[in-house]
Amino acid sequence: MSAAAPRPRAPPSPSLGGTLSLWLGLQGLVGALAVAAAVVAVNAWTLEARQADLLQVKSAIVRQELARPAPAGAAHDLQQHLAAFLAGHEAMSLSVRTVAGDLLFDSITAAAASSNARPVRTIAWRDRWPGAGGQPVDVVLGLDIGADIALLQRVAWIVIAASVAAAMLSSLTGYALVRRGLRPIRALSAALDEMTPSQPGARLPDRGQPAELVPLIQHFNALLARTEEAYRQLESFNADVAHELRTPLTTLIGSSEVALRRSRSLDELRDVIAGNLEDLRRLAFVVKDMLFLSRADRGARARRTPVPSLAAALSDIVQFHEPGLDERQVALVVEGDARGDFDVALLQRAVANLLGNASRHALPGTTVRVCIEPTTDRVRLSVVNRGAPIDEACLPRLFTRFYRDDPARERADAAHHGLGLAIVAAIARMHGGTAFARSRDGHNAFGIELPTSEHVASAAAVGTRR
Repeated sequence: MSAAAPRPRAPPSPSLGGTLSLWLGLQGLVGALAVAAAVVAVNAWTLEARQADLLQVKSAIVRQELARPAPAGAAHDLQQHLAAFLAGHEAMSLSVRTVAGDLLFDSITAAAASSNARPVRTIAWRDRWPGAGGQPVDVVLGLDIGADIALLQRVAWIVIAASVAAAMLSSLTGYALVRRGLRPIRALSAALDEMTPSQPGARLPDRGQPAELVPLIQHFNALLARTEEAYRQLESFNADVAHELRTPLTTLIGSSEVALRRSRSLDELRDVIAGNLEDLRRLAFVVKDMLFLSRADRGARARRTPVPSLAAALSDIVQFHEPGLDERQVALVVEGDARGDFDVALLQRAVANLLGNASRHALPGTTVRVCIEPTTDRVRLSVVNRGAPIDEACLPRLFTRFYRDDPARERADAAHHGLGLAIVAAIARMHGGTAFARSRDGHNAFGIELPTSEHVASAAAVGTRR
């Protein structure tokens, strides 16, 4: 048999601090580069505007020189004036040609040769010079912008380097701040490591924690409380189940051992088997009810069908319990009616359990009332009887499995296994409703409140999960 192939190792989880620091650095870099681009763009616009203004001013001077009166053939005087104009302006160049192509003045060639063909920004126009007989001349005025470009490049490199340095500094300081900010999470992790099952009631501290962590801590503590309560209920449930099953099993074993000690007649064996059969049926009822509660806990839903009259649907159950109540001198009445979508079989079982509970505890000579109280989208179904008052602290626990509120009731209910009201609560949950119990002025009421349709029940369930 070949050995199983080793499972591939899961990739390591990314560090929250490292991820946040990286994003802070990238964010800082993008922001700094955006600022750098804006600085470079503003400088470029400023330099271009200065160049354009300078060319406009110098072109106006050249126009004035060309507009001066000059006799024909005075090209030498024009060249002297234009050379004087360019004196002290090494970055400027000028070319003046007639439309016929005759060169009157040209400083571009010499400037270009001396500047190794540096970038030049030019402005050109057509003018008239009196010395050429009033013929048009083409003028090209140039400005060497190499120094401005070099300045702009230096500014760009400086701001880019500053941006990268600022991003790195932001990432490093961000990493330090993130580690400092995550210190409470590491403290909570250490506190979780110290918590063990042998410390019931231990909770994570929420005092002095950051505001963002307080809701998480509170929800986690609430989850711990619910988990502990579930474990307590499970342990209590296991103990109760063992107690409920132990008595009939002990009886079965004892009666069987007694029957086998000596020879018995057929009638005696029949009596033993009949007694054992009664205990076995009780065990079967306990197991059946436990299986039903298990399905309800796993999320089983009621199978709803339209019910035009809830009172009529429950009439068979009411009639079944009337003889037993009559024996105890207790009357039974049904008050109210409602319609809606319900699982009739489940509601009949719930009402049967409620009536069984009321019949055991109702005072003789009183009346047990089955009350059906409809509202807009819900119906309240309850069984009310007069009996011994129930402690207010016990009411929320009466729907717990195997719970009995006092020893007197436990002795009175020895023939019942204590799952009736728990099943009532489960049937309410399967309909998307709730169970309730109240005891006031000698009147004890147990019942369920249900949505009248599946749509309302689903909406209520969604609201509860939120």
